[in-house]
Amino acid sequence: MLEQDRERYQTIYARRPGAVAAPTAGLHFGQDLLERVKATGIGSAFVTLHVGLGTFRPIGVTRLDEHVMHAEWGELSAETARQLRAARSRGGRIVAVGTTAVRVLETAAAASGEMQPWSGETNLFIRPPHTFRAVDVLFTHWPLHRWVPAMQV
Repeated sequence: MLEQDRERYQTIYARRPGAVAAPTAGLHFGQDLLERVKATGIGSAFVTLHVGLGTFRPIGVTRLDEHVMHAEWGELSAETARQLRAARSRGGRIVAVGTTAVRVLETAAAASGEMQPWSGETNLFIRPPHTFRAVDVLFTHWPLHRWVPAMQV
């Protein structure tokens, strides 16, 4: 990998080494966008998920319930959990930027939906009939390596 690619293919909110790829839904975000979002009164909080090589592995089954999802290490800090609980208590919604964030948030959420600090591995595979406990809105894009043929659920 070229050194310039190490900088270009990185989100502005990356903090900890460990992933093999960037969480692409936020790859195009710049500091100016985050500042404009903040100026409107929308808060932000951050999670960690170390995207692994398994994220590039195609789904090779015809029934989604037969797919074994790869595990990736993630963390939702006590401070982020507190921020998310406070947002919910004010009637706010949790908007996840990318499926990477969704996996962490949904793994960390209690059955009641209350956000709790969490760290460890998740192999959560979100597919029907998953019931979302933490995330209200997903902001993402679908890169070509994520497209899969029609499947039975």
